Amino acid sequence: MKSNIQSYPISVFWSDEDEAYIAIAPDLEGCSAGGATAVIALQELQIAMSLWLEAARQMGKPLPPPSLPEKVHHAKVVRRTHPTH
Repeated sequence: MKSNIQSYPISVFWSDEDEAYIAIAPDLEGCSAGGATAVIALQELQIAMSLWLEAARQMGKPLPPPSLPEKVHHAKVVRRTHPTH
């Protein structure tokens, strides 16, 4: 199965602990990125997702199917704005 990064849902949120925006791809275990802005975090996540999928392919591991957005929504509560806004 060939998947591309646009198929996978993502979440973006502000992390007080990291003092940065965090972007995650819940379907790709451990795949996340951070940045000073939500846009930078998303750009970094796209790179991380591409590398994650390529590594899985090279290791011969099956690629997880993209989940439906409503399943991701119920799995994690996400705050999408900086806390000072």
